[in-house]
Amino acid sequence: MLDISAYLGLFLAALLAATILPLQSEAALVGLLLSDAFAPWALLLVATTGNVLGSVINWLLGRSLERFRDRRWFPVSASGLARAQRGYQRYGRWSLLLSWVPLIGDPLTVIAGTLREPLWSFLLLVTLAKGARYLVLAALTLGWL
Repeated sequence: MLDISAYLGLFLAALLAATILPLQSEAALVGLLLSDAFAPWALLLVATTGNVLGSVINWLLGRSLERFRDRRWFPVSASGLARAQRGYQRYGRWSLLLSWVPLIGDPLTVIAGTLREPLWSFLLLVTLAKGARYLVLAALTLGWL
């Protein structure tokens, strides 16, 4: 039961950290890796899956965001949204390889949704980026490098 709780906790931490909520999942992953009670490959799979699904939530949010842009409560100005969209269009889908970067990664995934980035390319690039980040973190934590 403890194993399932640990994996579920890591999954939820990774999922929520990938949304626009200001959370981090790296500490949970490092703690579980250092406990030596779990297979590193399983932890990497769970963390990456949760983080990618959190980014999909952002992508879905972005797809429905446009219809609210004229509302008073909308959190981004029209010029700010246009600037973000121009930046994404300038660098294209390859900018999603930066989706792991704090502060810019989550907004990138939202903007990808507003610009109707196809789900297949979104999933491919975001999974590569986030999986590589967790793999490097695990390698540093466990002395693989």
